[in-house]
Amino acid sequence: MDIAVATAEPSTEIRSAAKAGEQSLVRRAALVIVAVELVLLYAPTWRWLVDRWTMGVWNNAHGFMIPPVVAWFIWQELRPLRGLPREGSAWGWAFLIPALTIQVLDTGIHTQILSATSIVLALPGLSLLFLGVARTKAIAFPLAFMALMLPIPLAVTESVHLVLRHISTAGAAAALPWLGVTVYTEGTTLHLRQGILQVGDGCSGFSTLYAACAVAALAAYSCDNWRGRITALGMAIPLAIASNVVRVILLVFVVRALGMESLQTWLHPASGMLTFALTLPVILWLGRPTGQESKS
Repeated sequence: MDIAVATAEPSTEIRSAAKAGEQSLVRRAALVIVAVELVLLYAPTWRWLVDRWTMGVWNNAHGFMIPPVVAWFIWQELRPLRGLPREGSAWGWAFLIPALTIQVLDTGIHTQILSATSIVLALPGLSLLFLGVARTKAIAFPLAFMALMLPIPLAVTESVHLVLRHISTAGAAAALPWLGVTVYTEGTTLHLRQGILQVGDGCSGFSTLYAACAVAALAAYSCDNWRGRITALGMAIPLAIASNVVRVILLVFVVRALGMESLQTWLHPASGMLTFALTLPVILWLGRPTGQESKS
């Protein structure tokens, strides 16, 4: 009797291990099937998003970097949780069903922005279904951060664009006399001796502002002290606005030196890139972890 019991125990363990292996294989197969279906379903939406991200430096250019950044943070957060059991949660359907409903709705009205929104909503649902509650909590911020990849329609931000245009015009007009430049303003137009410089929506700085808010959220998440988080979040908007004022001032000097036709060259989009270069590194520095501060 003792021998029979001794030989039965390993057999039970083997069967349990085989069953766990089969469940893992089924889960992986289901994950692959769902992934392929979602790629096919959302492929047109991803193409639309890429088109919007690459339209120009002032059209949601930062969105192109959001997915890889999110993927890296998810990988970082999940590494310590490899030992946890993979128990899916039915709460994922609370996200996935509304996401698929929005997707079906968008197939009829073809806005694409609703379809892109459904991607953001579907991700936590898929995470809950396949990774479970504990892992989804660990990657909650990266999943929510995906929302910042969405292009904001001009119809929604038109009033914000106008306010930013007025601020940039007023800021440049206030600084230029101190730099020896005579300028007369009318609305969002700068009248120079060389011609008229119109601060349009592309020069409003909204794209820099949107990117600055995204980077500030990322810096606050990575920072390990509340002062750094508050500073990064609080300074994002002022820095973005100030950098765009600097951009308008530089464009005035470009016009004075090279003429109005210079605005039709690479200098104009390059000035847009300059606002990102001025703003984003400063925000990351303000929200740096205290460990890096002590090393410096």
